[in-house]
Amino acid sequence: MKLYSNEIVFRGHPDKVCDQISDALLDAYLKEDINSRCGIEVMGGKGKIFITGEVTSKGNVDIEKIVNRVLKDVGYNNNYEIINNLGKQSEDIAMGTNDEIGGAGDQGMMFGYACNDTKELLPTAIVILQKLSMWYDDERKKCNYLLPDGKAQITGYYDDNMKLQKIKTFTISYQNDELHREITDKLIKDKCIEICNEYDIKIEKFLINPTGKFLIGGFEGDAGLTGRKIVVDTYHSFAKVGGGAFSGKDPSKVDRSGAYKAREIAKDYLKKYNLRWCSVQLSYAIGIKEPLSIYVDSDKGILDVEENLYNKCIPKKIIEDLNLYYICYEDKAKFGHFIN
Repeated sequence: MKLYSNEIVFRGHPDKVCDQISDALLDAYLKEDINSRCGIEVMGGKGKIFITGEVTSKGNVDIEKIVNRVLKDVGYNNNYEIINNLGKQSEDIAMGTNDEIGGAGDQGMMFGYACNDTKELLPTAIVILQKLSMWYDDERKKCNYLLPDGKAQITGYYDDNMKLQKIKTFTISYQNDELHREITDKLIKDKCIEICNEYDIKIEKFLINPTGKFLIGGFEGDAGLTGRKIVVDTYHSFAKVGGGAFSGKDPSKVDRSGAYKAREIAKDYLKKYNLRWCSVQLSYAIGIKEPLSIYVDSDKGILDVEENLYNKCIPKKIIEDLNLYYICYEDKAKFGHFIN
């Protein structure tokens, strides 16, 4: 047996709030103009929300209204100064990504992963934490004692095939009013046990708010930044992670669309070849349509790249196949981009 840990942050964590703002703004621009080119970055802290990056769009978006709506949805008040520092996308980038050329919106490598642990084709510990974070967000809306910020971590015992056998320590740090800890601690422990029972996983020990207190949180307790939780957004370090974040980027940016496609390829290979796990790497050069390389690894070793896969991984075809102009990116930013 070996020990391994993975982590998730709750929807109200400052970094995740910034991701949601970036993607809510992206959704708004794409709704008005699907050809919008966006790379929207958000930073928040100490009463200020700072929005920068690049947008080229025919859309007219009420940025302050969207930011305030996201903050309210997450559970924070709207008493923030919102600073708009958005500029336009560089024409140098546009030269290679316009409709006629249709090249990749950036260079880099992207990874996709799938395994047969769960029906979601993700490691069990990831799914447990995703379910906990989704439950916490729902429960917070009903229970005045719970506040938005928080994170959770599983340290588990794994066999030689990296299958979770048991949880050694379930660590939860959650923001609360600190007046009803007996109630809220029990509420969270009971839910963790309930979720883990679905997978026949036992928990040896809980660590709840290990410092002893978590009252001050959100942008008052910490700063937030778009793209700072790329491991949480992907595979919790059970698989390799590419160099680029997702949130705020339109699907011409292969940081996002390439990673989404790599996940689909990994799922397809997993089922087709009856694998325990599959990992896919794509790489691109800015302005070039086809990937520079496709690499497929698995528990059965390196696999051949199927015929026509390079053509299927052209950004325009990825966008069409996965309907990437018409999905809700804000939802993906809340709990992880690969819940299913």
